[in-house]
Amino acid sequence: MTSDFIVDVLADFWKSESWRFPDIKTLIFNQDNGGENNSRRTQFMKRIVEFAHEYKLNIRLAYYPPYHSKYNPIERTWGILEKSWNGSILDEVETALNFAQNMTWKGKHPVVKLVSQTYETGVKLTKEAMSVIEQQIERLTNSTHEKFPNLGKWFIDICCETT
Repeated sequence: MTSDFIVDVLADFWKSESWRFPDIKTLIFNQDNGGENNSRRTQFMKRIVEFAHEYKLNIRLAYYPPYHSKYNPIERTWGILEKSWNGSILDEVETALNFAQNMTWKGKHPVVKLVSQTYETGVKLTKEAMSVIEQQIERLTNSTHEKFPNLGKWFIDICCETT
């Protein structure tokens, strides 16, 4: 998994499913601060800013503080998937896809797609290129996030729309 993979999957989802959300102008992503989506990860920030501009969306990256991933709803999804395959050996791609497609959470099946593209690891921006990206984002500080003064450093806004 790489920063490029994460944003490509997000873009693929938005291209195919945005029709379901015609009035949405802001997306909020709960992030686990993993290596691929950390806000200091230059390639991730570049790609997520490009995504925001391409689709004219405001984006808020809301990062869980370290050691708080248990509050992230996606972690519950993994438990449901593991329960559905019940210790079966996932020795073929088709087997894993079948289990993922047939699992349910709150009565709904997930969207499951096989990504076969190979992604380059270790992609980084230069300091100069990252400074251009930093000008397009707002790292919320305690003073800009008055409602929750101790949470400011865990939020980043990328604004592309005025509404």
